[in-house]
Amino acid sequence: MGTTRATWDADEAVTALYATEYEALVRLSALLLRDTGAAEEVVQDAFVAMHSAWRRLRDKDRALAYLRQSVVNRSRSALRRRTTAERYVRTQRPRLDAASAEHEAMATVQQDSIVEALRGLPARQREALVLRYYGDLSEAEIAEAMGISRGAVKSHASRGMAALRATLEREP
Repeated sequence: MGTTRATWDADEAVTALYATEYEALVRLSALLLRDTGAAEEVVQDAFVAMHSAWRRLRDKDRALAYLRQSVVNRSRSALRRRTTAERYVRTQRPRLDAASAEHEAMATVQQDSIVEALRGLPARQREALVLRYYGDLSEAEIAEAMGISRGAVKSHASRGMAALRATLEREP
């Protein structure tokens, strides 16, 4: 690829690649993940990793190939995590002490609606909400687990709750 030169530093090279390749890499990841929000995070993580590894890249002209490979590998990992999480949610559904079969059926439908609405959230919002309400973690524990600040946890959780509320209110 001709846009990166061996003499460029990591900031210049990654900025140039980001400007020209970000959208194409997001499309690639979105096709693999079927989730644009998760794809954006995968691509951003790939750029961060490349920036960190810039000095170790043997052939700076192959940076785009490195990025593509990183995006595909990270997308695969995200799919594995998603599949594992979905399997876990299906098998770990808490048993409700239902007074009747109708009550049990309604509770299952409601829980399925919440899980489906969670799947529609961007990954960070979904992670923050699951860690808070399912994992029962504190903001500090969530921040540590996600590798973000407590303020970012509050922001992701707030936006996630607003999006969940809007989604669930639209359902019949």
